Amino acid sequence: MLEMTREEFEELVAEALDRIPPELTRLMDNVAVFVEDEPPAEDPELLGLYEGTPLTDRGEWYAGVLPDRITIYRGPTLRMCESREEVVEETEVTVVHEIAHHFGIDDARLHALGYG
Repeated sequence: MLEMTREEFEELVAEALDRIPPELTRLMDNVAVFVEDEPPAEDPELLGLYEGTPLTDRGEWYAGVLPDRITIYRGPTLRMCESREEVVEETEVTVVHEIAHHFGIDDARLHALGYG
């Protein structure tokens, strides 16, 4: 398994977030991004997870709720990548994938766009 500290991985996630175009990040609303070492035991190969209400599903009722949560998992990413460059690329794809869920884009569309 490729070695990378949690701090280094968190920095890669931050850099991936910084590469999201500002016109999109301005539209993001009530969402927080976290890094965890491992995903839930029932899905050990999960690279990222979006939990919340996509922007496309929010209505007048949406007020005073906890932020949506995007979690990027370090362990599975490091296990599937063979180089730091692969980790950088996979982290960026995962971050974009989970942010897309925040915008209401489903997995089928993301796979078609190359963000599977």
